[in-house]
Amino acid sequence: MKKKLAIIALLLMLFSVLSVTAFAADPIPNINIQVGDSGGTPGTSSLSIILLVTVLSVSPAILVLMTSFTRIVVVLGFVRSSLGTQTAPPNQVLVGLALFMTLFIMSPTLSDVNKVALQPYLKGEITQTDALEKAAVPMKKFMYKHTRNKDLQLFLSYTKMEQPKNVEDIPITVLVPAYAISELKTAFQMGFMIFIPFLIIDIVVSSTLMAMGMMMLPPVMISLPFKILLFVLVDGWYLVVKSLLESFGTS
Repeated sequence: MKKKLAIIALLLMLFSVLSVTAFAADPIPNINIQVGDSGGTPGTSSLSIILLVTVLSVSPAILVLMTSFTRIVVVLGFVRSSLGTQTAPPNQVLVGLALFMTLFIMSPTLSDVNKVALQPYLKGEITQTDALEKAAVPMKKFMYKHTRNKDLQLFLSYTKMEQPKNVEDIPITVLVPAYAISELKTAFQMGFMIFIPFLIIDIVVSSTLMAMGMMMLPPVMISLPFKILLFVLVDGWYLVVKSLLESFGTS
């Protein structure tokens, strides 16, 4: 677990550095506490530190888009919506399950990052810049594998870039949004398939109540127990998690 946390920290540093270099030409400043004049241009180091802190504050949210978390949490949200249970299971449970499933799915990729970037950096064999560049390669390969070519071409054409020959040549600022919208499309497709059986139950219950003249009785009160019963009988959580794991395959 400590190694995985260290890898995640390295990935946060990776995207922070890439984001800073994408939007600012100044290098990452070294923070020194001293008394007296710094000798530099007034305000330059302060602005650089503010920029770095800003990027670090949003990097966890951006890192979520570089993993399998997006697809998992959206699909789990669709499951709860299709059941109609509103707050059961609560958001904390869904997000926690999505996080641990993300760690499980990303384990091969994180192991590669640990092997090629983190361990050599900790041993002093490579510099921080080299470690960040090497750590980006496994992440890019994972995202590229699950990114539709149409989505990737959308951002490449907007930046007027030609199709890169290798995955390593694709800028991370292009690959991350392309991967994110591909994940959203896949998650919505899976959510649609989850909705169908529960929608049929709602239609049958509503039609039955209308035929019996019980128009004042909310159909949700009758259909909700049947939907929960169906979900339990078919072992719904097992099927949903199995489908998510199989949708990623071997990363």
